[in-house]
Amino acid sequence: QVQLVESGGGLVQAGGSLRLSCVASGLTFSRNVMGWFRQAPGREREFVATITGSGSNSYYADSVKGRFTISRDNAKNTVYLQMNSLKPEDTAVYYCIADMNLAVVRGGRGSWGRGTQVTVSS
Repeated sequence: QVQLVESGGGLVQAGGSLRLSCVASGLTFSRNVMGWFRQAPGREREFVATITGSGSNSYYADSVKGRFTISRDNAKNTVYLQMNSLKPEDTAVYYCIADMNLAVVRGGRGSWGRGTQVTVSS
């Protein structure tokens, strides 16, 4: 059974930084594409970033490109999301997602964590 546990969320001022972590179990981590989505109140869940199993390729939503960086440590079964220059519009619950197929992850399907709240104050 796949289990994804996110951490690292919190309250930060605009312009600040946070690093989210997602620890995975119940899967062969290095064979899974990992990703992050987010959902703000009253809005649909949206794609943020994804990274391939080897870590050689990553993809970002235009809204976070240049500010967020996704990375992974396959020895620790962990994927990270470094978020810099945070804006109030980044406020959302951030979810980790995993699947062996990149298209599945990009499409918002696969195994989900329970999320971690990020709040950016102006």
